Amino acid sequence: MVQKNTQIQSLTDLLQTMWLDYCDLNPAARRIYDLFTAEGEQVLNDHIALRTFNHPKLGIQSLARAFEKFGYKKMEQEYFFKEKKLYARHWEHPDSTLPKIFISELELEKVSPFVRDTITSLIEKLPTSLIDSDSFSLSGRPWEMDYSLYSKLAEESEYASWVAAWGFRPNHFTVNVNALKKFNDLPTLNQFIESKGYKLNASGGVIKGTPEQFLIQSSTMASEIPCKFSDGSHHIPGCYYEFAKRYALPNGKMYQGFVAASADKIFESTNRQK
Repeated sequence: MVQKNTQIQSLTDLLQTMWLDYCDLNPAARRIYDLFTAEGEQVLNDHIALRTFNHPKLGIQSLARAFEKFGYKKMEQEYFFKEKKLYARHWEHPDSTLPKIFISELELEKVSPFVRDTITSLIEKLPTSLIDSDSFSLSGRPWEMDYSLYSKLAEESEYASWVAAWGFRPNHFTVNVNALKKFNDLPTLNQFIESKGYKLNASGGVIKGTPEQFLIQSSTMASEIPCKFSDGSHHIPGCYYEFAKRYALPNGKMYQGFVAASADKIFESTNRQK
């Protein structure tokens, strides 16, 4: 069990605690962050991504509630991922320096009975008090999970197995490439990251998206780190670090949404490496 009981008093508390938890699951992110700061960069976050299931007890809104309490607004855009059976929305804060929040959910009605029944049985163990708390988005895994069950889930849905193993917490943070000075060109940034020994997600190309879509992205592959299961500790993919550069729309305003085709490939950053 990795569930945490954290008292959240402010948005600063929430975002900072999420970052610390994220670094625990992705030590490479802290090291990369430090590499940037050592080069004189100020690192801002473009967005934070969270994962859940569209069960009546959960769904996207269960994770969005705390952010809305602290001023975040749901945007109109919807994102559909047919192959991975996912649906997503995003939230923005009036303070544009704060990260956007991207929340996705696995559509349980579209998965196999095995995955649906397994996930449903886990969700039924969730206390309502936890779901309603401001710290739900960083509460971790609130149920017991054995490695064999995790592996069976992963055979059909790497997404389902990741949430089942790690619970509710940031899946990734994203560097705002536009805010960088020395590395505000994504090919240059990617070369720098790879030169330091980090593997990038090459699914669909190392750089996903085009300037014509107003957003280009790349990401590291999640490192496999120890996860405590009921039958022992096993190494599985944790979190990854993403890098996003945005472009101005014809009206001159910077594009703030996401590109589903690119995000579809970014999701694979937590896939197990064969």
